[in-house]
Amino acid sequence: MQIYCVGGAVRDELLGRAVADRDWVVTGATPEQMTALGFRPVGRDFPVFLHPDTHEEYALARTERKVARGYRGFQIHSSPEVTLEEDLRRRDLTINAIARAADGSLIDPWGGQADLKTRTLRHVSEAFAEDPVRILRLARFAARLPQFSIAPETLALAREMVDAGEVDALVPERVWQELARGLMEAQPSRMFEVLSHCGALARLLPERGAIEPACVDAAARCEEPLEIRYALAMAAPGASAVAQACSERLRAPAACAELAQLLADQGLANPLAGDASLLLARLERIDALRRPERARAFARACAYRAAQAAGGCAAIDALDTAWSSLIDTARGVDAGAIAARERALGPQDLPARIQQALREARTAALAAALASRASVHTGDVKR
Repeated sequence: MQIYCVGGAVRDELLGRAVADRDWVVTGATPEQMTALGFRPVGRDFPVFLHPDTHEEYALARTERKVARGYRGFQIHSSPEVTLEEDLRRRDLTINAIARAADGSLIDPWGGQADLKTRTLRHVSEAFAEDPVRILRLARFAARLPQFSIAPETLALAREMVDAGEVDALVPERVWQELARGLMEAQPSRMFEVLSHCGALARLLPERGAIEPACVDAAARCEEPLEIRYALAMAAPGASAVAQACSERLRAPAACAELAQLLADQGLANPLAGDASLLLARLERIDALRRPERARAFARACAYRAAQAAGGCAAIDALDTAWSSLIDTARGVDAGAIAARERALGPQDLPARIQQALREARTAALAAALASRASVHTGDVKR
């Protein structure tokens, strides 16, 4: 039995990047031997085990044979006779097909170290064409490693896979999983560029048109959460139907779908623009008084599409602070006291009177806050 560290951990070590997880391949072993050593089996389709102490994944070396269309159409073979080189050959990219032995030596039969030096994303073998998920992974790694280029033959192979209809077999959950991970990478726009260049984007998201990628990359630089990055990637201004169609096709989580819809419907160059009455109407329209956190995300997403994005993360944070303060001001109006006062005046048209009085109080509070904010800014200019 031999145990090797493989994949992303080895790649990231060689790149000088932090290693989050370690995966291991075991050769010359059987499932029974692994269980006897205390490993817990967790693999559904092939033998994968959790280490009894570290809980890291240990997979028995395996090969795959394509037997049907799509990413699930594989027959897995695992036995003590499968070599490490055979296992590495089935991996997607050469930079992910490097192993490290227990003595620290590297096993690199497919040229991964050379591609790391030349900053190249290259498929390991023709087995790449058997799994359409690898197109998504290629695009995701382009977003993670923006300084890397894609080997022409790998991009050509991805186009051939798209033309052959392989991506049509991908289920929404698998597409979403890879897209969501790609959106959280360093330069998400590259993921969409790669998918577009190989023709996969038009097949996976036919509704999505051309959306300015710089907004998504700016959000990545400021380490925004997934829902903001997703909304910027999917919600073109005024294209509510497109945002909805993309979210439904991907079965995106509610937080992502809702923010994308809101940004497409109500997106503004500057959510702080206008007087107190207009601002209150805006807060009510996006349900900010009941859902302030979503409203904050909305304002930040708007800022990436406006001039504030040019000021970097500090400008986005400044708008967020001002917007949140105004939301708190409107929410801070004592609705209970206003309702009690109106009840004391009699029952006639009570609901309408309460609503009107509450709006007037909130408008007055926002007007005072805006005046105070303008005063502070004027003072800053004078100084």
